[in-house]
Amino acid sequence: MDQPATRAETADSPSHTHVTFDDGIMLECGTTLPSHTVAYRTYGTLNADRSNAVLVCHALTGDQYVAEDHPITGKPGWWTAVVGPGRPVDTNRFFVICPNVLGGCMGSTGPLSPRPRADGSDSSEPWGTDFPPVTIRDMVRAQKQLTDYLGIQRLFAVIGGSMGGMQVLQWAAAYPDSVFAALPIATASYHSAQNIAFHEVGRQAIFADPDWQAGQYWRHGRIPARGLAVARMCAHITYLSEEALTRKFGRRLQNAPKDSTEAISLFGEMFEVESYLRHQGSTFVQRFDANSYLTITRAMDYFDLAADCGGDLATAFKGTRTRFLLASFTSDWLFPTEESRFVARALNRAGANVSFVEFPTDKGHDAFLLDEPDFHRTLAGFLRGCAMHAGLEARP
Repeated sequence: MDQPATRAETADSPSHTHVTFDDGIMLECGTTLPSHTVAYRTYGTLNADRSNAVLVCHALTGDQYVAEDHPITGKPGWWTAVVGPGRPVDTNRFFVICPNVLGGCMGSTGPLSPRPRADGSDSSEPWGTDFPPVTIRDMVRAQKQLTDYLGIQRLFAVIGGSMGGMQVLQWAAAYPDSVFAALPIATASYHSAQNIAFHEVGRQAIFADPDWQAGQYWRHGRIPARGLAVARMCAHITYLSEEALTRKFGRRLQNAPKDSTEAISLFGEMFEVESYLRHQGSTFVQRFDANSYLTITRAMDYFDLAADCGGDLATAFKGTRTRFLLASFTSDWLFPTEESRFVARALNRAGANVSFVEFPTDKGHDAFLLDEPDFHRTLAGFLRGCAMHAGLEARP
């Protein structure tokens, strides 16, 4: 269905390329956003019949700047190892779209966005904690509006890791005729109790920050930086493995005493791993909004793809013609391999065309973002095979 929309001009940060849907969106919670914006980036060229589009879905702390320097931090895009010219998702061949999720804070409608007045106009006040809860399904429906707006009836592939992988699974379940290939990586069909628990620790850290101000921190010219940093530190530990932490840091001291007469401060940056985590926390607060963090972690917690199918995940994919590649990593304890196997078995029961690969690595959950040559070769090979079946090989 066509959606009335207005498109912004591409501009430098803090503006973002975006489209605003004036028909709005009905959320699963029952609230209707009268209008909403999707910020996004594209890479490569859309071919004549619009059949080479690849949607990249970002994880919890990611955004649309997947393959270029970030406009706020100046750091390289979060998946330059995978997306770009000559990379597994080759922008010389594919037209890559990466949207910022609904509820995000990099241009898409979220808690930072102006809250509409009763007359439909925007106020000067952001939504803040009054922003309605969103789900992974809501995020995907907003993305579907974007692809429809771009004139893309069928995506060649949808790919993403972690929360991005949840979006991939939701895409394949909700819009099977719109997805030729799906690549859910280091993910699961539901968020585990352990993962919900870790998220709750992060949320409580934000709530405990004196600058939280009941979620209306902007009115006081503050941000709950300490709480948000602790939330990021806690989450970041789950992205790594014990082996990776030991290899990178061990028990090395950041500022080791020169001799036994030099005192060590009890609360100083004693260990390198402490310094690393504090750096992760402090840099995160420069680019992320606390209320968005609360919104998006809750969306992950709510995710359970089988819930509307009587608890049978295979039912969600019944009759699908989408080709699947599931990937997991041996040292990922946040989304362990067994959760990907569970999805693969459900897809097999549904009669889907599914491949599943577990990659040996000591890098933990973050392995999908890092230099993993076998993983990258597998992605590239799977996409080449799918391109042949889709008839893309014959096209320039």
